[in-house]
Amino acid sequence: MTVLLMLLMAFELIGRAAHEWIGTGMFILFIIHHILNTKWSRSLLRGKYTPFRIFQTASAVSALLFMLGSFISALLISREVFAFLPVSSGQAFGGTLHMLCAYWGFVILSLHLGLHWNSIIGMAGRLVKKAFRARRNILRILGTAIALYGVYAFFRREIPGYLFLRTQFIFFDFSEPLIFFFLDYLSIMGMFVWTGHYLSKGALSLQAKK
Repeated sequence: MTVLLMLLMAFELIGRAAHEWIGTGMFILFIIHHILNTKWSRSLLRGKYTPFRIFQTASAVSALLFMLGSFISALLISREVFAFLPVSSGQAFGGTLHMLCAYWGFVILSLHLGLHWNSIIGMAGRLVKKAFRARRNILRILGTAIALYGVYAFFRREIPGYLFLRTQFIFFDFSEPLIFFFLDYLSIMGMFVWTGHYLSKGALSLQAKK
């Protein structure tokens, strides 16, 4: 899903048809992800809500809403995968909604990934235990460096304008090598993963104090 998300952000750089098929695949994987986590969904109304659980639930619900918004708006503006649908109006609204949901979804999904970063690192650590322990500080420094560059790329790519609809059109530089685009967006994702990780650590620390 993370790989598909990065490809989706490239939109015109990979072509409209590819974008629509990848987006459909992303939505299918998102549904499968929720099916595999039905136990978590069924427990939403049970148990105590700690600061960490509130943060985790808010990010999961927000991700769900933005994914649904992306898919519904995609139906309105599709020219390839869902072109057979009898949709004759609402394309302007669909385009604006799609851009809004796509960029907010990118932010929320990255934050959500950061919430589970300890689990990901834990799995990696069990695979390469000695190397992981020896390089822990280096990885932390590298993560912070990526997050700092992500802040720069966040504004360089004019992401705030898309998030708050200050601009209605996404600018793509077709003369730019695709690798530079992906490196910038990976660093932006890394910034939000880093933010989500340390926000979750803060929430767990607050929970422990209580």
